[in-house]
Amino acid sequence: MHILIVNQQEVSALLPMDECMDVMAQALAALARSEAVLPLRSIMWLPQKVGALGMMPAYLKDANVLGLKVISVFPGNHGTEFDAHQGAVMLFEAKNGRPLAIIDATEITAIRTAATSGVATKLLARDDAGNLAILGSGTQASKHLEAMLLARPIRRVRVWSRNPENAARFAERESRRRGVTVEAMPAAEQAVRGAELICTTTASPEPVLRGEWIARGTHINAVGSSVPFARELDTAAIVNSRLFVDRRESTIHEAGDFLFPKKEGAIGDEHIQGEIGELLIGRVSGRRSSEEVTLFKSLGLAIEDLASAHHIYVKATEKGMGTRVELGGSRHAGG
Repeated sequence: MHILIVNQQEVSALLPMDECMDVMAQALAALARSEAVLPLRSIMWLPQKVGALGMMPAYLKDANVLGLKVISVFPGNHGTEFDAHQGAVMLFEAKNGRPLAIIDATEITAIRTAATSGVATKLLARDDAGNLAILGSGTQASKHLEAMLLARPIRRVRVWSRNPENAARFAERESRRRGVTVEAMPAAEQAVRGAELICTTTASPEPVLRGEWIARGTHINAVGSSVPFARELDTAAIVNSRLFVDRRESTIHEAGDFLFPKKEGAIGDEHIQGEIGELLIGRVSGRRSSEEVTLFKSLGLAIEDLASAHHIYVKATEKGMGTRVELGGSRHAGG
């Protein structure tokens, strides 16, 4: 029996951002319709929490596939040659449990995270939102700029990083790559004042975005923190926003941006207005006025990785891409 191996460069070619946004919308809508199985992720932490190994299984009914993402998370890799997220997605068919593919998870994670924010932005941001602020200057900052350019008519981009040199390099590189002027700002407040779209993509354990800086009518995508003990937004930013999530169960167990204000007594579980999938199928309503602040808190879901992997597998098979290797699984005669 053969299995398809798809490397990082091939993932990038097979999963363009616009296609991934469509795939994410379909997957999140399926989740809202209960057409998926999605256990909470399991995380094994190393001593002193210097790194972790995350295991994320899922099943998608429509495609009849199941899978598992296994990924290491090492925040200390920021600024090095290594990505903070490294691993693989294993894809199986759900009839006989046959393994179909092993696909690079670093690139899938990078693309699908920003693509999901792109879907949320299409659903929640004002139609004329074009002033974008990005906090952070790493992989997710770059991918989110790409997704925001697809989601809204961006006319101004400002970026801030805790390392000013990184912000300057990001601004120069992305200005050339994206065909839009990106301005590096010396302070987070200067980056976000007057912005209509804000994406927080940092590895900061403490708030980098404060509610007092956020203008009326802004939409925020908060993606940097995916653990209970870290947050990018302060309590005021959460309290003053209508909060939408990728999944309620994950949020109330894993999202520090939500859990810190909850522990302080500032909000309860009812502060969650709905899931993105529920918006997509019309179960909940999104933006109600041009003045309110909307917030999408992203944790990243295994169903997003699985849907991406299936899309990649189908395209790779059609195009003859990837590398096929022999792997056990067939029942041998007399075994």
